[in-house]
Amino acid sequence: MKKALLIFGLLLVIFIISYFIKINPKTPSTPDENIEAKTELDCNGIPTPSQTEGPYYKEGSPKRNNIAENVPGEKLVITGFVLNKDCKPIANTWLDFWQADSEGVYDNNGYTLRGHQFTDENGMYRLETIIPAAYGTRPPHIHVKIRSEKGTSLTSQIYFPNSPQNKTDPIFNQELIIENGTFNFVLGE
Repeated sequence: MKKALLIFGLLLVIFIISYFIKINPKTPSTPDENIEAKTELDCNGIPTPSQTEGPYYKEGSPKRNNIAENVPGEKLVITGFVLNKDCKPIANTWLDFWQADSEGVYDNNGYTLRGHQFTDENGMYRLETIIPAAYGTRPPHIHVKIRSEKGTSLTSQIYFPNSPQNKTDPIFNQELIIENGTFNFVLGE
């Protein structure tokens, strides 16, 4: 009797869980489908807004995806694509990232929290870093310079949701908020 009740209870739990879980029939099954679905969902063809470079840009950053190796702070991985205005991925695009540390300070002597990389053959990039701190009136943000092989360039910034400084920063742009660790850049080419 106990065994029958246990089986009945398990079946009931499985039924209830399956009733409330919605399975997406368009879930991609291959990496290529995943890339296509991702770019379709996250691209409207409008170029990413440009933003000021700010006073802390430094040329000659090292090539690396992890700009926060041995740097204290809350780790963050940002992934995304560089796309053209037709929402097609752009391979071999140069991205140069720089940011403040977890105390709101930039490294102006070396290359801590600075680095460049290139998108892969699918137009994808992956940045390993930390969440930067706010400083002065500026909300936490990450700077980026982008240049495609065609010469199209963009200088912009990525912001974080729910920062109180977002409301008062004079250059903050809602369109540049990162969501769920993903941000796609759209170039006007």
